[in-house]
Order: sequence, then structure tokens, then C-alpha cells
Amino acid sequence: MKKALLAALLAALASPAMAQEKTFDLKISHWVPASHPLQKSLEDWGAAVEKASGGTIKSHVYPAQQLGKAFDHYDMARDGIADVTYVNPGYQPGRFPIIAAGELPFLMSAAKGGSMGLDAWYRKYAPKEMSDVKFCLAFIHSPSSFHSRTKKILVPGDIKGMKIRPADATIANFVTLLGGTNVQSSAPEVRDIIERGVADAVTFPWGSLVLFGIDKVTKFQMDAPLYVTTFVLVMNKDKYNEMSDRQKKAIDDNCNTEAAGRVGEPWGKFEDAGIDKVKAEAGQDVYSLTPEQTAQWKKAAEPLVKTWSDSVRKTGVDPDAALSELKASLTKYNALAP
Repeated sequence: MKKALLAALLAALASPAMAQEKTFDLKISHWVPASHPLQKSLEDWGAAVEKASGGTIKSHVYPAQQLGKAFDHYDMARDGIADVTYVNPGYQPGRFPIIAAGELPFLMSAAKGGSMGLDAWYRKYAPKEMSDVKFCLAFIHSPSSFHSRTKKILVPGDIKGMKIRPADATIANFVTLLGGTNVQSSAPEVRDIIERGVADAVTFPWGSLVLFGIDKVTKFQMDAPLYVTTFVLVMNKDKYNEMSDRQKKAIDDNCNTEAAGRVGEPWGKFEDAGIDKVKAEAGQDVYSLTPEQTAQWKKAAEPLVKTWSDSVRKTGVDPDAALSELKASLTKYNALAP
């Protein structure tokens, strides 16, 4: 009896915080299919948080827009519809101008290093730009380009008159600059709008091109590292603030630059593997650009830097300094495009 009482007393003294902690079951929401590599990455993220919290923070991943539309995922985290969400900031043009630096063409060369470089840089700006959520981490997919149903796109002038579904706000500006028309849709809707002729082409990464079936409705596939899309994981602030210090640390230890690399790397490998899959399909025209054509694209993209700079300057941030910092961060993680 004495031994039992002593053991109970020691247990209570050893872990008073645990005895007072609430148990949480986080709803993690994203909008790509469950077969996408992001599903496992988010499951692994949840498992790491559960382990670090001593089992007091569990989670469940809801894929494929089960909890809400792709465009709404930032507000879903803010409003508590989900606890942790996967967000494409570029789905809401003008709302998150600072992180849009990552969308500038010909900037990043790799998914893992690009994710870590972007994340390390954005931590300085996230509290200002995403103040109504808890920022967790930022990441990218592998560099990608145009995929067309109607014609081969070789030079910037080929965009004129085309209807393009852009990946983000910066690419949308690029399309407009080149005389094209933007067709807005979330990733799960792309195949349908191309199949129906609502859009002629899309900017999309390779593995996802196959996963979403877009390769079935496009024929002309540009193999060039034109752009990447920035993504973030964000968390509902109220839910985070309800947690004990130990539980907050479990979240924080999985909301850092290393974790950004763990999310970005498997997705990057998945996207890179898609190129060979598309090349192996009958009737596909997968083509590279000549150095002269690439130079034309880089020249045509130059005004996008000014457009981005003007939007960032309005927030009170020095765009020249911010872009220099981003390039330095990408250099550190070996992901600055040549």
C-alpha cells in the first residue's frame, strides 16, 4: 500500500503539467487528393507532433476539400473551421504580397532547398503578413512550366490570345503582360476547364499533371524551370493558445525550417518523377527551350519584379532588401536558380 501511494505521489510530482493538459485532436485540412504526397507529409507531421506532445495532441488529415474549398483554406484556419490548413497564398491576389516573391520566375532550382530557403526567409515577415493565424512553415514544389492543349509554347509571344489557368497571382500577371487571358480555378478543377475549352493551357508541376489527369487533356509540355508556387501551413491561433507550454513546444518544434524541408522534399521527388511518366505517354510533345528562348522568357519576366516591389512597398517593407535576403537564403540552401 505504501509503495503504491509513493509511486502515485512520485508520478504526480514528476509530471504536473501533463496532469493538467487538455487532449487535442487537430483537424488538418488540404485540397489535393489523398493520393498526393502531401497527404503522407501531413500525416507524418501530425505523428511527429503527437510524439513530441507525449500523445496529448492527436490529429486527423482531411484531404480533397472535405472541409472547404481550396481558395478558403487560409480563412478556414483563421476562423477555426480547421485547425491546421494548407494554403496557396497566390490563390488570393494582393492579399499576401511579401511571400509572392517566391513566385517570381526563374528564382528557385529545387524543392527541398527552395522550401527551406523560402521558409527561413519568410519567418521574419509572416507575423506581419499572416497575423491572424499562427504561421507554421512555408514550402514549394519543383520548378515547373506551361502545359498546353492547343499549341506548343516556345517564346513569350506565343501566350498572346491564349486562355491560361495560372498557378498563382504572379503568373497571372505574367499572362496578362504577355497578352493572354487568365482563367481562375483551383487545382482540382483544372482538367475540367481545359477539357471543356475554357482554358487552353495551365502552369502546373509534372507529377501533379499526371495525378490530376491533366496530361490526358494537354499535349504540348514545356520542360523548363519557369516558376514555383509558394505554399504555407498555418494554424488557428486560438487552438494554439489553448495549449500548455509543453504542447506549444511540440507544435513549434515541427513548425520550423527543417520541417519545411521534410514537407518539400518528398513532394519535389514526386513532381520530378512525373516528367518521365509524361514522356512515356503516346502523343505527348515534351520539349525543352533553347538558350535564346530562355533568355526571351527571362527578359519578358523582368517587369514582374517591379510589380512585386510596388505592392510590397505599400506594406512598409523595403522590397529590394527583402528580395536580396530571399536570394541569400536560397543560396544558403543551394536552391537559387542560375
